[in-house]
Amino acid sequence: MKVIRWLLGKLILVLNAVFSPKGIKRNPQDQRQVDEKARSLALYQFEACPFCVKVRRAMKRQSVNVALKDAKNNPQHRAELEQGGGRIKVPCLRIEKNGQTQWMYESSDIVAYLEKEFA
Repeated sequence: MKVIRWLLGKLILVLNAVFSPKGIKRNPQDQRQVDEKARSLALYQFEACPFCVKVRRAMKRQSVNVALKDAKNNPQHRAELEQGGGRIKVPCLRIEKNGQTQWMYESSDIVAYLEKEFA
């Protein structure tokens, strides 16, 4: 079973690389504003998780540069996710706004949030 998961993960990553979406073209000033707004976000994810790939593709379509945190291989990121969000489940978007932190877990909710905030 572990071999099958590994193979499927690699296949997902290859297909994602081959069929990578195009991002929005913005003028440099608008892109700087988007980048500044995205600094308050972090995506906790596993590299080959299909739901994480879905979120990363949405980020690429919106040309949003969100910090990626590897919760599978990095013990510090994994601990941050468990302590802050309450569980180790990916994808999880950490949103820091007005001094408060919100943890968003569902990939569809994260994609909708990104489209609303950055479209």
